[in-house]
Amino acid sequence: APPRRLNVNVGVLGHIDSGKTALARALSTTGSTAAFDRAPQSRARGITLDLGFSCLRTALPPQLGPGPGELQFTLVDCPGHASLIRTIIGGAQIIDLMMLVIDVTKGMQTQSAECLVIGQIACQKMVVVLNKIDLLPEGKRQSAIEKMTKKMQKTLENTKFFGCPIVAVAAKPGGPEAPESETPIGVSELIEVLKSQAYLPSRDPSGHFLMAVDHCFSIKGQGTVMTGTILSGSVSLGDNVEIPALKVTKKVKSMQMFHTPVTYAMQGDRVGICVTQFDPKLLERGLICTPESLHTIHAAIISLKKIQYFRGPLQTKAKFHITVGHETVMGRVMFFGPAPADFNEEIQENVFNFEKDYLYQEEYLSKDSKTSEENKENDQSEVQLPRQQWALLEFEKPVTCPKLCLVIGSKLDTDIHANTCRLAFHGVLLQGMEDKNYAETFLPKLKVYKLKHKEGQVERVMDDYSVIGRSLFKKETNIQIFVGLKVKLSTGEDGVIEGGFGQSGKFKIRIPDGLRPDTKMLLAVASKKKSKASKGEPAKEEESSRSDSAQPVGISLLFKRYVFDTQKKMIQS
Repeated sequence: APPRRLNVNVGVLGHIDSGKTALARALSTTGSTAAFDRAPQSRARGITLDLGFSCLRTALPPQLGPGPGELQFTLVDCPGHASLIRTIIGGAQIIDLMMLVIDVTKGMQTQSAECLVIGQIACQKMVVVLNKIDLLPEGKRQSAIEKMTKKMQKTLENTKFFGCPIVAVAAKPGGPEAPESETPIGVSELIEVLKSQAYLPSRDPSGHFLMAVDHCFSIKGQGTVMTGTILSGSVSLGDNVEIPALKVTKKVKSMQMFHTPVTYAMQGDRVGICVTQFDPKLLERGLICTPESLHTIHAAIISLKKIQYFRGPLQTKAKFHITVGHETVMGRVMFFGPAPADFNEEIQENVFNFEKDYLYQEEYLSKDSKTSEENKENDQSEVQLPRQQWALLEFEKPVTCPKLCLVIGSKLDTDIHANTCRLAFHGVLLQGMEDKNYAETFLPKLKVYKLKHKEGQVERVMDDYSVIGRSLFKKETNIQIFVGLKVKLSTGEDGVIEGGFGQSGKFKIRIPDGLRPDTKMLLAVASKKKSKASKGEPAKEEESSRSDSAQPVGISLLFKRYVFDTQKKMIQS
């Protein structure tokens, strides 16, 4: 049998200057095309700007099955600084194993925390690498490493990476200036740990082909080669692939994996695809896919969860940087949850039900959101949080992405040195809106409603079956649109609004079952007092004291209104 070859994608993440690139270089035996800081501005600053890729090849470990074989770790060196968090998120969708690089002299830093968040969203396994141990004085080195290891274990306690391996290394002893002859410390131990953590990633060749291209170059007499990692589906020789950003479709002329020609590749594979008559300058990096499988959308409905490390509320109408697929754009959010009747329904993964009603929310509800806080103060019991919450995202410019993909919302304008997590929420895109005029053509299908509650008072009784009310509407309100709506008196009677009365926003209410005697008494006392006062007669002592305690009779009007209903209809159950 031919030797088995397995590719595992390892994301190398960490805070800026934790030594990720040096570590990737120390690990790697064969540099892949996009590797090691190839952008000139990056070389000048010594900072990785692009997702660098390099490879480390080793014998297939026994837990991955019998026989001769080769395990290739593709090291995806993810950038560490803010403006480039989007690149990390781009790479995160294909990462099988994450290596979080920590500067042992500094510990967890802002970006290390963000990397941890991204890891939890996008990846199943992690190895923590404490780098730069050569900076610790020899005598105290071991105890310093142990102290930091304990600290990291504590940090990981409440994450899915609880108990993951922590390895101490010096990728480049003496720092960037040291001669190349300096041997790295601990790197071969790290390779053994990586091998022990490698697993057969679950790969799925079905679904549309989608590949993240990280490098594009031409080979004389052959054509243009695009190298990258397949995010979903599979590709065969002779297939047509689309470059959606350029609206161009090309035929696959040849393919290579592990520098060997192949006729087929699938999800998770690292592959070079050759096409003809295509200028490589047009696509430095980006997506290629099955023709027409990506859509370009102006808005979307997502299901989402808040990221626990994000400080502050997530408010409706706020703007976030939204990363969808491989693009990041500004977008505005509107949160909504299940209608109270559906509160305990099972969560439907990856689908959105347009048949149901949903309740509008001013913010994402979580244990620390302000609605819960107020209820604590009012001594109300624990607020029940919905099992699932959704948001409508409206993008400032259209984005091209797969039909079902990961979405991350962040506040990237927060100061990078402020020690806070800038990632606010993550979710799944359930429904994209491709029509530019989605507000007219699509949103009316989305049944999100607000509950409205208006309060007024009874002005006076007309007869046993009708009263005049006030203070429910502003003077200028067109009362006609409220005719026929049901109201309730604070004394318990049900009524129906019949129409306006005079010019000052007063209105007439019909009480189909008639007023109760005690309600009439209450209202008679209140109106008697009023009429006496208006005649300028002093009210008798005992009478005024009694009527002061007479409460005015309240009127309450409850209705719901759908946010996207163009007619603004008021609906009562």
